[in-house]
Amino acid sequence: MSSWTRFLPFTDLAGYSAADLRRDAVASATLTFLAVPQGIAYAMIAGLPPVMGLYASTLPTIIGALFRSSRHVVTGPTNALSLLVGTAGAAAAGLDPVPTVLLLSFLVGVIQVSMGALRLGVLVDYISLPVVMGYITGAGVLIGIGQLHHLTETQGGSGTLFEKVWAWSQHLEGANGWAIGVGALTLIGIVALRRIDKRIPAPMAMLAVFTALSWALDGGERYGLTRIADLSPIPAGLPPLSLPGAAGPWGWSFEPAGPILPIAIAVTVLSLVESSAVARSISARSGQRLDISVEFVGQGLGNLCAAFCGGYPTSGSLSRSGLNHQIGAVSRVSGVLNGLMMAGVLLALGPVLNHTPIASLAGLLFVVAYDLVDVERIEKLVKGRRSDAAAFFVTVLSTWVLRLDHAIYVGVGVSVFLFLRSSRLLTIHHLLFDDAGRPMELRPGDPELRRQCSAVRLLQVEGQLFFGAAGELANALDEAIADPDAKVVWVRVRRAFGMDATVAQVLGAAATRLRAEGRHLILVGVRQPARGVLERTGTVEVLGEENVFFKTSTWLESSNRGLARALELVGEHDCEDCPIETHLRNDHVSPAFVE
Repeated sequence: MSSWTRFLPFTDLAGYSAADLRRDAVASATLTFLAVPQGIAYAMIAGLPPVMGLYASTLPTIIGALFRSSRHVVTGPTNALSLLVGTAGAAAAGLDPVPTVLLLSFLVGVIQVSMGALRLGVLVDYISLPVVMGYITGAGVLIGIGQLHHLTETQGGSGTLFEKVWAWSQHLEGANGWAIGVGALTLIGIVALRRIDKRIPAPMAMLAVFTALSWALDGGERYGLTRIADLSPIPAGLPPLSLPGAAGPWGWSFEPAGPILPIAIAVTVLSLVESSAVARSISARSGQRLDISVEFVGQGLGNLCAAFCGGYPTSGSLSRSGLNHQIGAVSRVSGVLNGLMMAGVLLALGPVLNHTPIASLAGLLFVVAYDLVDVERIEKLVKGRRSDAAAFFVTVLSTWVLRLDHAIYVGVGVSVFLFLRSSRLLTIHHLLFDDAGRPMELRPGDPELRRQCSAVRLLQVEGQLFFGAAGELANALDEAIADPDAKVVWVRVRRAFGMDATVAQVLGAAATRLRAEGRHLILVGVRQPARGVLERTGTVEVLGEENVFFKTSTWLESSNRGLARALELVGEHDCEDCPIETHLRNDHVSPAFVE
């Protein structure tokens, strides 16, 4: 497959059969029962007209299904992404939310397609799981808190989690008991139906019940229930065409692009991390081989479509994608059919959905919020490394006290910090030969080091020798040089990789200091790539060619020659039964010391 035809994954439909179509049709019909209530509810999370959640589940779902690598991932609005769009988009730009999120979808799509075309899919691997879990957990709590005023039909507030709770608590005296009952019964009904049989489309069933009751009993007038029609009616018809940069149905232009660009980057990061995680999770069960860069392009094209059809930024839906695979969808055709069926819902059921009580949607969203807080996974995560637990809690707290796009950047910053911290650490051992002449690797400060040769300090360096590790290497060399009895500092770099000019400079500086005092630095086990760096930077000349020993195909040859050179340089020294001399006489081969 050529480099560009890989971005046309729908070509895998060759040989598609009528039996495959039947299985995909059943899966897509089931998905539609889940996508309708989710589309409306997620648009509410984003603070947008409910119809935009349905629009985002039509053409974006079709295009995403055709162009993303995974055959099972369903493109559309998601809970955590919707919260980011809602709390960041209009708030940051100070603009009308609807045209702002349309332009946001366009920017996100352009960034994602560009990243995929440049094969930057690997970048999502540098966002750590604790950070992703922290964001999703924090978002789950925020989603629940954000629905409290819909449940009680009282005035809500904006700002941080604590500000929202305080604002809501100040207006509880005006709570609508009927709305609280509708929300509570919706929540209880969904939980009960899921326990009876997870295959039951519980959200759709409960919303259908309360929509029918609201219409039959005139819930808006008789019981004071707020319905979708009271906020933003869902029109009957297909998604409208909107043109980025021109006068569309909401009359917007490219002028807000500058203010919302940082938000677009945050949305891009979350969308790609979320959709990639979903794709990998399903591919682990289906056995399909993924191309993450193609996933980026497919997701980006879906977001571009959302900008042109009145939707808002999308991602890969965990719930709908998992259901799609679980039911037995065969191919990406199930996603295409799901988008077409959602268009049919808009044509036929738009006016009916307008009777849905907002309190019932709030009950659904409490279930969504609870599902996002995965207590079992969180417990396992925080019981692991302390750095993982710290990253998780820092990200969670950031979502509660900062704007969500800022919280994303905090999470990314934590991931980058943890990556740099782990990648910059070298493993530096002191080498000591036992009485039989066998080498042992010891950490600095080990009491056994008292038995080492008094005139030669033996160091073994492992890891990535790039500029980020230069300081750590310099500290280890300084410690060895600080011993006035050490006439030679012998450094083995056989297990070190990626040497750059900064590290070469550190080695040269150490050699210069030693030589000024009549002492020497010996380098052994130097690989060919490092050899080129040392020669081009002039470090070999500083050390002296006779003190640099390059890796050979013979075990221990480079190290033993370097040890012999060290003894030659120190000459007679006060070291009874010198362990280095014993080793060279016995010429032992140890797995820890193999070239």
